[in-house]
Amino acid sequence: MKLSQFRFDLPEKLIAQYPSKHRDDCKLLVLHKKSEKVEHRKFADILEYFDDKDLFVFNNTQVFPALMTGIKEKTEAVIEVFLLRELNPDTKLWDVLVDPARKIRVGNKLYFGEDQSLVAEVIDNTTSRGRTLRFLYDGTHEEFKQALFAQGRTSLPPYIKRPVEPADTEAYQTIFASKEGAVVAPFAGLRFSGELMKKMQIKGIDSGFITLHCSLSMFRSIDVEDLQKHKLDSEQMELNEDFVELFNRKYAENRRICAIGTSVLRALETASTIQGKVKEYRGWTNKFIFPPYDFQTVSSVLSTFHLPYSTMLMNKAAFAGYDLMMKTYETAIKKNYKFGCFGDLILILNN
Repeated sequence: MKLSQFRFDLPEKLIAQYPSKHRDDCKLLVLHKKSEKVEHRKFADILEYFDDKDLFVFNNTQVFPALMTGIKEKTEAVIEVFLLRELNPDTKLWDVLVDPARKIRVGNKLYFGEDQSLVAEVIDNTTSRGRTLRFLYDGTHEEFKQALFAQGRTSLPPYIKRPVEPADTEAYQTIFASKEGAVVAPFAGLRFSGELMKKMQIKGIDSGFITLHCSLSMFRSIDVEDLQKHKLDSEQMELNEDFVELFNRKYAENRRICAIGTSVLRALETASTIQGKVKEYRGWTNKFIFPPYDFQTVSSVLSTFHLPYSTMLMNKAAFAGYDLMMKTYETAIKKNYKFGCFGDLILILNN
């Protein structure tokens, strides 16, 4: 597959800029892969496609406030710092992006907060734009994290062309987020409300949780035409023993299993061994799924509508089939479905 095959014309007005007042208030396009039938429903209708004992798999990663504003020593230049990941809790090392990068050198100190009480020293240039910072802080790791995140702000995707508002902090976090480590939210999971989760329980649909800490890799531009030459950034993930037992049992019982988002889909395929089996996994993945690809895990996928050239669109095209996926996206645009993290949803059913 070529990168140019995932280009399509998306009117800017169809990129949702704000979250819905109610999480589960959005449209749902249902695509039946085998018959190629398309249905236009409300998201609340999703439970009609699943039965008692079926399984929804969610990503329970928790987004932390990754954007910080620092002041450079001596020059007092304003430096925007984007926290990527914690490297070592004991030494308070973090990988970060800095802007403007040209003003930052190894040995420079950055000060954060109104009283500039939080200090970091640049100890390494990890990439052309990235740096490694060591935060200078006396106190426990928990106290340090509280002080660090108190200076942070929520980071929204680059296609959100408006200032971040206080309400975004809650809207850009799933209600089941429990494992801190993501800088990007798992989009499909954002739409699940407490009420909808309760209705799932009443119907007997089970929930399983994996962790994949979504990174900025989701938004990095692909600079090669041949997709086989593109490398995703590695992201930390985990499937624990309880989930593995649940998943493998559901598959053996021939239950419908739905991946809630492409991050879940990648995690399951990373941890799959043979058809219908996953194993315990604690580590990293840079698995890049694009057509053609033989899936070993789920029978359905729920996802948002992603933008042109997106690796998440490529994931879905591998699941549904390239031609059918792009044709369905054309339909979604004609029907004014909203795209992006705050947009509408598509449910792809394999049966």
